[in-house]
Amino acid sequence: MKLNKKNMAVLVAALLCIAGLVIYGQNIRRPQVLEFGMFGDSYWEVANADGYVIIDKAIKKFEKLHPEIKIHYYSGIPKDDYEEWLARKILKGDAPDVFMILSEDFSHMVSLGLLENLDKEIQEDKSVEIRDYYETSLEAGKIDDRQYALPYETVPTLMFVNKTLLEKEGIPVPDADWSWDDLYRICKKVTKDLDGDGRLDQFGTYNYGWLEALYSNDGKIFDPQGKKCYLTSERTEESVRFIQRINELYQGEKVTRETFDAGNVAFMPLSFAEYRTYKTYPYKIKKYSDFQWDCITLPAGSMGDNISRVDSLLIGISSESRQKDMAWEFLKMLTNDREIQMELFRYSQGASVLKEVTNSKEAEEILKKDTEKSDKIIDHNLLNQVIMNGRVVKEFPKYKEALALAEGEVSKLYDSSTNVESALKITQRMVTNLLEK
Repeated sequence: MKLNKKNMAVLVAALLCIAGLVIYGQNIRRPQVLEFGMFGDSYWEVANADGYVIIDKAIKKFEKLHPEIKIHYYSGIPKDDYEEWLARKILKGDAPDVFMILSEDFSHMVSLGLLENLDKEIQEDKSVEIRDYYETSLEAGKIDDRQYALPYETVPTLMFVNKTLLEKEGIPVPDADWSWDDLYRICKKVTKDLDGDGRLDQFGTYNYGWLEALYSNDGKIFDPQGKKCYLTSERTEESVRFIQRINELYQGEKVTRETFDAGNVAFMPLSFAEYRTYKTYPYKIKKYSDFQWDCITLPAGSMGDNISRVDSLLIGISSESRQKDMAWEFLKMLTNDREIQMELFRYSQGASVLKEVTNSKEAEEILKKDTEKSDKIIDHNLLNQVIMNGRVVKEFPKYKEALALAEGEVSKLYDSSTNVESALKITQRMVTNLLEK
């Protein structure tokens, strides 16, 4: 039978309809892919063999709740290569929907419009209580009071205490509200020549410098935008002079990590991630087998408090994502889900960004498992205090370069008789010139 034009048109329409239904059915069955950008090793510069465990758990939980979505990430990307990898993806117009953000890249990404402003999602999503997060951790993801990223993990800085050394010298472990004066008094008492060879070999501090002192003196070096430098401020000058006083106790001797590892140093600042790493096997066996130790707050300056730097790993959503609703749901899973956040205490070295999780007895019990009975663990009250009261340092594109210049110039002060006030003025001009280029 010959088909006339009318019948031919009906047949073609029917075939197109069938083909459309087949394609539609295939698309319905095929899950949407949400791309996640991450690095596999630790953000905190410590060993971590479980870099993917928490993410894989979060993905499994998310995909069970949203079977139409498939989360994909590239494994094996080291943190040192992550910035370049992400930049290539962005340049090709293939940015991940959700991705981890290095602190030095955050402000630059915001200025380029690469990150989604999350304020609307936070305000409209009733399942998210912004007050559940530590304010210091949230602050790390803000620019001009707008939230462009949420914190995933947070790490404060604490002060290591060699309890064995202090006991030998008849000195109690300082209270949480101790001061610079207390630190100086202890350093003066413990700094001595143990073997009688005429050279000092026991010291008060290792790696405690003017930056740590500055934060606990309520000072800062730069404004968040990296346009101003505060090296000539009264708080900075006082902090530099305080470290100079401590260094004078050491009579030109350089305190090394080996001295610290041998148990001949009373205090050293270290991050919570380092504390957790070195508390566990095999690191404790290799490094700290001959003395007991603990962590407390940093000493308060005359114009400050017992505070220290708090760093957070941020995660954001690409402004170019075509699946922003699902990207937001996955971001919530990583940063606001209590079960996933508790996994940070099991498989990472940081603390949860949720107050309820970090303050929980469950988190404290996890920390206790890696601690010898003779050592006091960091209880949730101390951890909560140092995170809540911590100093958030906003990095910017030239931050590391400007900081290295400032630190290098200030370090020269301790090896010369240069006037501190004059030297800081010169250094401020050098750093300001660098920031203005």
